[in-house]
Amino acid sequence: MSSYRSAGLPDKTLDAGKLWAGGVATALVAALVAVVGLAIVRDLVDIPVTVPPATFADSQAGIMAGYAVFAALIATALLHVLVLTTPRAANFFVWIGVLATILAALWPFTTRAEIGSKICSSAIYLAIGLAIVSLLSGTAAAARSPGVGTPRPDPIG
Repeated sequence: MSSYRSAGLPDKTLDAGKLWAGGVATALVAALVAVVGLAIVRDLVDIPVTVPPATFADSQAGIMAGYAVFAALIATALLHVLVLTTPRAANFFVWIGVLATILAALWPFTTRAEIGSKICSSAIYLAIGLAIVSLLSGTAAAARSPGVGTPRPDPIG
């Protein structure tokens, strides 16, 4: 187990393996949110989705899933650094994550797409971002454990 003592939280340690396992699981969920959102909007509602340009995939689903995975892994790295260096890291992570999500959700409105496409694309990006922020916040809490020698609270009293 690779464990690091947090400078910001002297009475806690971080299990990096748990954090990154949660980050990979979050990346999978984010990719699935992207694909499901795309299927709902594009295939069921028949509204085109605005997708950023990419060179790593030929399909909209591949592009959106790829960016969702990338965003989740970058967010995991950010969270790891914050937990190791920043007091109240979870608060900072949530603020950064929510603001980045809002920025991603606003991006479709800068394109020349129809308003329906902009709104639906924005909703998908919002769902992806909120999934990443909420899942990683919970992962960070689960990956932190009391440090060695830290007394545990008495469950009876």
